[in-house]
Amino acid sequence: MLNLDNADADGDADELETPPTLPQPPAQPEEESLRLLAEQSKRPEDVAIQPPYTAPLAPYDMELLQRVGLKGKLVAEGSVWGAGEGKRRLREASGAEAASRFVELERSGIAGKASHLPSESLSLHERRTRFAESSSSTLKLPDTAGQVPNGKGSQHRSTSLNQSTPLLPMTEATLVASNYDDRECSCPREFYQRAELNTSLFFEDCTRSIDFVLAHTINAHEPTEAENAEKRRVFQENLVQQGLEVELSQKDQIYFVKIHAPLEVLRRYAEILKLRMPMKESLCNMRVSERSNRLHNAAHYLSKKVCKSVQIPGLSVVNRSTKSVYSSLKTVCQFFMRNIYVDEQYFPRRAHRFTAIYSRDKEYLFDIRQDCFFTTAVRSRIVEFILDRQRFPAKRHSDMAFGIERLVAEGVYCAAYPLHDGEINEKGTIRELLYTNWASVKKWYRYQPLDDIKEYFGVKIGLYFAWLGYYTYMLLLASIVGVACFLYSWISLKNYVPVKDICLRSNSNITMCPLCDWCEFWNLKETCNYAKITYLIDNPSTVFFAVFMSFWATLFLELWKRYSAEITHRWDLTGFDVHEEHPRPQYLARLEHIEPTRTDYVTNMKEPTVPFWRMKLPATVFSFSVVVLLIALAFVALVAVVVHRMSMLAALKVDGSGMTTSKAIVLAAASAAFVNLCLLYVLNYLYNHLAEYLTELEMWRTQTQFDDSLTLKIYLLQFVNYYASIFYIAFFKGKFVGHPGEYITVFKYRQEECSSGGCLTELCIQLAIIMIGKQAFNTILEVYLPMFWRKVLAIQVGLSRLFGNAVKPDKTKDERWMRDFKLLDWGARSLFPEYLEMVLQYGFVTIFVAAFPLAPFFALLNNILEMRLDAKKLLTHHKRPVSQRVRDIGVWYRILDCIGKLSVITNGFIIAFTSDMIPRLVYRSLKSPDGTLNGYLDFTLSEFRISDSSKLQSLAGDFSNITTCKYTDYREPPTSPEKYHLTSMYYIILACRLGFVVVFENFVALVMILVRWCIPDMSVELRDQIRREVYITNEIIIDQEAQRARFERAKRNYSVVQNPSEQDVDAASVDEPNTKFIQIEKLLTANLSQIEMDSILHGENSTTGISGADC
Repeated sequence: MLNLDNADADGDADELETPPTLPQPPAQPEEESLRLLAEQSKRPEDVAIQPPYTAPLAPYDMELLQRVGLKGKLVAEGSVWGAGEGKRRLREASGAEAASRFVELERSGIAGKASHLPSESLSLHERRTRFAESSSSTLKLPDTAGQVPNGKGSQHRSTSLNQSTPLLPMTEATLVASNYDDRECSCPREFYQRAELNTSLFFEDCTRSIDFVLAHTINAHEPTEAENAEKRRVFQENLVQQGLEVELSQKDQIYFVKIHAPLEVLRRYAEILKLRMPMKESLCNMRVSERSNRLHNAAHYLSKKVCKSVQIPGLSVVNRSTKSVYSSLKTVCQFFMRNIYVDEQYFPRRAHRFTAIYSRDKEYLFDIRQDCFFTTAVRSRIVEFILDRQRFPAKRHSDMAFGIERLVAEGVYCAAYPLHDGEINEKGTIRELLYTNWASVKKWYRYQPLDDIKEYFGVKIGLYFAWLGYYTYMLLLASIVGVACFLYSWISLKNYVPVKDICLRSNSNITMCPLCDWCEFWNLKETCNYAKITYLIDNPSTVFFAVFMSFWATLFLELWKRYSAEITHRWDLTGFDVHEEHPRPQYLARLEHIEPTRTDYVTNMKEPTVPFWRMKLPATVFSFSVVVLLIALAFVALVAVVVHRMSMLAALKVDGSGMTTSKAIVLAAASAAFVNLCLLYVLNYLYNHLAEYLTELEMWRTQTQFDDSLTLKIYLLQFVNYYASIFYIAFFKGKFVGHPGEYITVFKYRQEECSSGGCLTELCIQLAIIMIGKQAFNTILEVYLPMFWRKVLAIQVGLSRLFGNAVKPDKTKDERWMRDFKLLDWGARSLFPEYLEMVLQYGFVTIFVAAFPLAPFFALLNNILEMRLDAKKLLTHHKRPVSQRVRDIGVWYRILDCIGKLSVITNGFIIAFTSDMIPRLVYRSLKSPDGTLNGYLDFTLSEFRISDSSKLQSLAGDFSNITTCKYTDYREPPTSPEKYHLTSMYYIILACRLGFVVVFENFVALVMILVRWCIPDMSVELRDQIRREVYITNEIIIDQEAQRARFERAKRNYSVVQNPSEQDVDAASVDEPNTKFIQIEKLLTANLSQIEMDSILHGENSTTGISGADC
């Protein structure tokens, strides 16, 4: 080995500032040097590291560990090389040693005043032995290891930007010998414990991690099996050519291709994907200043100023008492919040680290040998990126015959997935930690560990749970206000005059006209309970709550943008943009018979073009026609529900069972809502399948285009399906029915009428049953449907023994890749139904909240359960998804924004036209003598003479002695010359309703604009922090590049001084370069200026006394 241990072992700090010329050992013949070096390389501690040293999850990879012994191997083989080749390789090894010593000197604090070099370096074998003794793991390490020179001086880490540690680029030479300190060569002991618990996360050598798994079956009876086998062979050979390592296994007639990504592959593709990776802590050990609370500082300053300038008796006592109360309150709040925030015992707080786009040219910024620098999520993402771009043979030459997704679609492989890190009950795994402390319903009150979710599942899923958690958090305020409004209506019910008039007034036994063609006359007093329910919904607080929810919807979206900006920064997504997408496999399969005619501008590859007249236009027209037909089908279902409600009401009245009109109306409305809910699920199943089929026909090229088209199509159909009946009750029912004796009919059938209190109660019943029933049914499906499909999958793969009553097999014998194969696939659109369910719920909460103030409360209860059930479903029943990076929630934000704007319109019209708020205000202002609602009931009713309608005379029955009946409308009495015509009061009320809508819409719109203006998308603190971090990162890179260039220039200058006429590198003479390199490195670490450095290298220097000739 090249011995550097005698370099300045006894020097002190002052001598290091002016380093003397080191004595050079006597020159030795070339052959003798090679022989001595070869003998040194045969020592036991220089044997290359062998398996199974590599830690679980292979943070260092075998190739990196083998490079530790590379230099010894080069020297040992030097005796069989030619003279020129031996000299060249010996010089390369010497240069690597010199570069390593330079780094060690810098780390030991030579720049400035630091300790001297150590006289002896610890070998890697000694460090590993120490770690093995300190670790509680029983996994034994091998006794042999390669010796790596490493200084053990003081580990001074500079926090100054101008004194950052200069490091070398990660080349083959520096990988051998640089930066192997105790921290970097040791792995956390839980890695070793996990290797003992579950070796199926690794290849058979128990060292290389399994980063991805491909599964396939072999059926010799299939005619395409030979072709599929050839595709698999070529595809896997291409994977190997890309640097991936492959291992095959077979179990239960299923063949598994296990894939491992070595370090060099990870480095190469991390640069291609432009991944942002954390920089070294030693380079970023600086504190980013945080802004203090200006209001608190101002109050503190004023209090001190006042106390000093004005001596008020007793003010100090009040001040001390206030501080004491504040301190006690703060302690209570901290204790309360400590039990709500993420439990740091299980999920420690992650310190924010500076990141930079990974580049192999700037690898000195990154610690790639740090434990899990390339996390399992990053490794699987890189492997999937490679899998998506490898070719396989096709029947005819095609530029589009590539990608694992297309192979899975064609049945060549049956599954492609990364592995979970263990079972949900396997202690020490992230999966078990998330399952126990996040997915558990018992932890419903705690915040979600979003950083850990993102690290395990990726940004896309982490962002969904972040949005769901934030939406649930915001529902808390809306729920409190909604419950408060409901309690107010409950308390004020006893003082509501119209309810008293109906239920308690002695002359309230008013005969009402029939509500349908088969119904009888009825007494208004029968609707006493119905009137009470109506007031709980239609009361003065309804207007306030509708306005509040309009502001809440705007506030929610604006604060979400602000919150997502923080998440984007924290997860290193600022400025992230997706790369160019490849065509979808289904798209290519349908165009397989078409010759490529278009050259893609970005990829410069020939692609087939969809024929417009023959395929594109017919598919678009057909898709549009089917969507219109499905919307019409939803309206047909609505008509069926209306007919059912009318028939139910008539049956309940004709039955003669003594049921009151109030109960009959409520029962008929509830029955119709339940039937509507059943029809909704039937139509949803049809809509989803037809929407996917139609979107496939539209021939979208990329997955993003396909997903956006499918999202809009399904949401439009679901919107019509869920909201059609609610819109009908809110805005159409009872509005165009005519009057007794002259009803407006549709297909000779009379339209539905509202009761005397309006249709708001029926709207509330319809909304509550659909919303709550849908949420309950979806919860049941999310719990039991994955279990059912897992059983079906088990049968399909020949694992029917899971259903037997015999002795159950030991599941622990199944390897990790076999257990994950039994799980359900997490497809590319698996988050779509989750987002759709929440967005539809958001519509119920905002669009029709004026009719159901408790909607936010029930949504809050559902979401608390939904969040944990989604997490449990993802951890328990599905394969681990591949990490995906996205910037935001995509098209769903635009849909939410449209819903928020629509909610302002709908709530304004519900208050104006569906509720009785405007008629009550008009009566109080224009008709009431004392400004109260006394007499309001009679004001809302009109009179009809029964003799004017022969049909009503036939329905009189027990009411044969009644000559008139009442109905809800504003029309002239039968004694008026213009009998049954609309009164002037009707037009006054109509004008007031339209005026209220205009005022309401404009007022809310202005406030929404003001809220958007007041709340920027990104906080000032975050903007300044991003700018500060970008500045610091750039300064670090500039500083490191400058020192790197300085070191390279010194090496070039040294080479020119030593060999001015040498041109051929292979023929260059190498006479003990180590000592000279050490001198150059010592000078560099003395923090000399460039001028002083040039003086040393090219001539005498008065300060150091060292000249270029001495070097």
